[in-house]
Amino acid sequence: MVINNTTSDIASESVRRTKSDRVTIVVPARLHLGFLDLNGDLGRRYGSFGITLDDIYTRLRVEHADSFSASGPSSARALEFIRELLHRLGCDDSLAVTVEEAIPEHVGLGSGTQLAMAAGVGAARLLGLELSARDVAGYLARGKRSGVGIGSFEMGGVILDGGHGDGDKIPPVLARYEFPAAWRILVIFDRRFKGKHGADEENAFLNLPPFPAELSAHFCRLLLMVGLPALAEADLDGFSRAVAEIQCATGDFFTTVQGNRIASESVASVLEWLQAEGIVGVGQSSWGPTGFALIGSDAEAKRLTAALVRRFADVDHLDLMICRGRNTGGQIDVIERIESPAERRGLYHRA
Repeated sequence: MVINNTTSDIASESVRRTKSDRVTIVVPARLHLGFLDLNGDLGRRYGSFGITLDDIYTRLRVEHADSFSASGPSSARALEFIRELLHRLGCDDSLAVTVEEAIPEHVGLGSGTQLAMAAGVGAARLLGLELSARDVAGYLARGKRSGVGIGSFEMGGVILDGGHGDGDKIPPVLARYEFPAAWRILVIFDRRFKGKHGADEENAFLNLPPFPAELSAHFCRLLLMVGLPALAEADLDGFSRAVAEIQCATGDFFTTVQGNRIASESVASVLEWLQAEGIVGVGQSSWGPTGFALIGSDAEAKRLTAALVRRFADVDHLDLMICRGRNTGGQIDVIERIESPAERRGLYHRA
């Protein structure tokens, strides 16, 4: 039994907290493999596809607090997302966010969207607000071009979205496939620089030349009739061929604002070496500089990684990581009842 001998404000605070007192959320990184229609003459633009990663993620927790606070990597940005969401909803609660691990920022792995989704959905669940992941994404202006990150948050796997129409709706997920459990993704990082983001990214899209409609049509046919059927049949060669062709053509198109097909020369060298070893499905995620290679087994990924470590031993700014695909979305753990500040201050007595 709890006997209340404090003010009504403290009591109402306790009632509110019984909805949930702490939310921990883990959200996966994603590879962005390319856009299907940068032309847009049919009334929709972009349309993208990508892979959810299992071994690179953001993990944070959100709790009630007397004042806003943030700690951990990327936590200041996470708190900005929370404050923006609460402002948009007219909530006056103060929350604390602790980021325990964060997807590296601005390297092509969707760090911004995943951080926003983790912080926003975590805050909404903590406060008992009936908001879907897409509601949160809309309030926080995510999914302006690609819906892959939001789809990865919702369901994981390999995501294909339908791009943007005339409005500002988040791109719908048109297809979602399991990433084969045996396959691996070798992720190549260049620690020297960041990919385009913010105003630079906006300006880059504004300065792109017109995209050929016939190339958009080819991309759509290639993915629908080669890439996705191969994925459904766990045919690595067919899926890799489709990914590689879209990557090459898109990379060439973006050289006007990126400089090269692959932003990082060092990552490009690694990918060229892998291609010489017979790996077909290679490319750059989003603006990079992170590169990737699709590999058929864990043993083969380990063999190639060991060979790359020897081959590029004198390049100290590269990191390699073997990842699996993730076929589930974000993980949310809710603690419904923890000791409240009032109880810790001795304002409640238990009998």
